Amino acid sequence: MLDRSKVIIAGAGGIGRAVGLILADSPGIDAEIYIGDMDKSVAQNIAQWIREGSSTVCPVEGFEIDRSTLSNEMDYVFHSGDILLDCLPGDQAPRMASYALKYNMHYVNLTEYVRETEEIMQMAAQSNKAFVLQSGLAPGYINILAHKLYKDFTRDFQDISVDAIKMRVGALTRHVEAPHYYAFTWSPVGVATEYNNDAYVLRNGRITTVPALSGTTSRIIDGISYEEDYTSGGAADLPQFFEGKVSSLDYKTIRYPGHYNWVREQLAQCNQEHKTMELLERMLQSVPFLDEDLIVIYASVTGRDRNGQLRQYEKAQSISPMTVGSHRLKAIQVTTAAPMLEAARIVLKSGYQGIVLQSRLDPDDFLSGPFIQQVFRQNSKSHKVDA
Repeated sequence: MLDRSKVIIAGAGGIGRAVGLILADSPGIDAEIYIGDMDKSVAQNIAQWIREGSSTVCPVEGFEIDRSTLSNEMDYVFHSGDILLDCLPGDQAPRMASYALKYNMHYVNLTEYVRETEEIMQMAAQSNKAFVLQSGLAPGYINILAHKLYKDFTRDFQDISVDAIKMRVGALTRHVEAPHYYAFTWSPVGVATEYNNDAYVLRNGRITTVPALSGTTSRIIDGISYEEDYTSGGAADLPQFFEGKVSSLDYKTIRYPGHYNWVREQLAQCNQEHKTMELLERMLQSVPFLDEDLIVIYASVTGRDRNGQLRQYEKAQSISPMTVGSHRLKAIQVTTAAPMLEAARIVLKSGYQGIVLQSRLDPDDFLSGPFIQQVFRQNSKSHKVDA
């Protein structure tokens, strides 16, 4: 873009600060950055952290986000904003989206919360600005990667029917121990929630739901054994987009073998009315937090040609922590922040309006963009398989 964009980041936590640092350090968007937090001192400290860590000179200012009302400071910052990147907890999403609507800004968020997403879809459907929802890693990047594989597959095999689309992501560590075979690298609340809510899938070409953790299967990626199972939210709007076009589609979360059996044992001891919070408490008592993380990604498209030959396109990626500027960021930070920034770049230069879900973003433009390339390009393996 020729003109500098005023980019407002709501939330100065782990993801918000990563968004700010990558944005300041990259030529992908010429930006003036405002990063807000409910604690003004945190916002100001992170703004300084971004300025000091970036390898380029970029204006970055911190501001306070009031917990419940629109303050004079927020009004001043929002008044000339071009885009609002919402990195706050999901329950704040409708409120932040309403500010984007009021101040005529584009809006991008990360949350997979269903009720909040539906509320935003209703309020912003007719907006002349783009409201990009669920634009992180999963949902987000994994869905666009799967869409890209589908486009390539159906282009190369025009006479083929697509049997299955599989999307898999795991936020892991390199080392785990019994009995849980896991360590927290991101929100424990998010983990407990996705383990308890139904997942949307396609079966026989129609949308249905399956219970979380009801289909544990095994997979080997780069010679390492994993297990995977259904969790909520990761499929984004792809079940709706591919209904009637693809026989089977699902999203599963990758873990090390043994983890899901341990989780099911914990759930069996939980009160069913409060199982998410009880599971969270049990996990917090047993599962450690680790900063040195690893993101494992896998997607595939499978179908048979007119001769009955089974064909498959697949892509696997493993992402480790990265140094951006002079700061080291966790893998979960860069793999969540980069898709959000790529979505922001696209809507700032395009004519997108209203609600933009993952199926609406052009996979080629998105995956070839500077933010995605910076994080994902060096950690990718693609295969075309004839079975």
